[in-house]
Amino acid sequence: MNELKPAPVLLCANCSTELQGEFCYHCGQSVKSVLRPVSHMIEDVGDLFFHLDERVIHTLPALYFKPGFLTLEYFAGRRVRYIAPFRLMFVFCLLAFFFVHMMLGAAEHTSFKNEEPVAIGNTDAFVAAKTPEEVKTIYTSRIESLEHAADNPELPAMARMGIEAGQTIVWKAANERLIQLGADALPTPRALPGNGNDRDMSTFPVEVHAWWLPSFLNERISEGLVHMKANVILLKNGGPQRQLAARRLQDGVFGVLPQVMFVLLPIFALILKLFYVFRRRLYMEHFIACLHSHAFMFLSLLILTILGMLAAWVRPHAGFVASSIGWVQFAMVLWIPIYLLIMQKRVYRQGWGMTVFKYWLVGSIYFWLLVAALCMSIVISMAH
Repeated sequence: MNELKPAPVLLCANCSTELQGEFCYHCGQSVKSVLRPVSHMIEDVGDLFFHLDERVIHTLPALYFKPGFLTLEYFAGRRVRYIAPFRLMFVFCLLAFFFVHMMLGAAEHTSFKNEEPVAIGNTDAFVAAKTPEEVKTIYTSRIESLEHAADNPELPAMARMGIEAGQTIVWKAANERLIQLGADALPTPRALPGNGNDRDMSTFPVEVHAWWLPSFLNERISEGLVHMKANVILLKNGGPQRQLAARRLQDGVFGVLPQVMFVLLPIFALILKLFYVFRRRLYMEHFIACLHSHAFMFLSLLILTILGMLAAWVRPHAGFVASSIGWVQFAMVLWIPIYLLIMQKRVYRQGWGMTVFKYWLVGSIYFWLLVAALCMSIVISMAH
């Protein structure tokens, strides 16, 4: 008679505890080894960010077509079959801003590619200068030539803005070289003649000396004001310098906006908590509703952006297809406020009159919060 052989026992590689599943119940380490083929690593990356399995099928259609369904499922304790709310919002936020940034970059390239460059002078001469006196001589010559060009009373406004930008760039290049040579910086150049709408550049406060702020913060604010001033001048100018400033501003805004949105999320949840204080819901419940609503909005923004890029691509070849895409986008834009209203009604279970009233109030408050956040993002970007 053959004796039965016991099944082989698998031990945890970390603590040598007998395994009874894919994870060690003692230390929590997974049975999967990290030393695997690249294809398995790619699967792990997808699983880390989006859990690319049946949860996508359960989550995405419900997120877009069933307002409030995912939130109510989470409240009921049915969570395993769906993607986590924060992960859902986080992924769609990054993807949406990435595609919007890419679309705006393509549009900006198209709008600027036909503009003629504005001559602002070559600054390589300052780099080649060996002494502070040589730098000052080159600087004086450049500034005088710019002021002479601005003496023309018939000079167009756009050309004057270009000369102002050139004046600032020459001044900054000269000061950078003087600092490298150990000399004192040049004073701020005066405003160009003939422009009654502009103040003397020296009157713009580029140095902050607030006694109640630490010195490093005063220096940082002063540096930001200098950058902001230069960016404003360059944005008025046409040509490559304006393109450079616009691209820098755009990159800065999209670099700050995701962080600003993450700050606004708990604030929005707090607003919901205050408006529904008598519903006796926990703050975390409002936060989950907030995450799902923002995930829906970012998903909508992502799809709208991709459809817009697709329409721009097919318009020269199939205009009717681009028109059809435009109607789809229009319907999607209409669906966003309707979705949010239905979601608020289903989650908080109040009458339509009270729901519409609170929807309008909460939406108005959040709209101005978004405007303030966008303005703050622009200011921060201009200061870099």
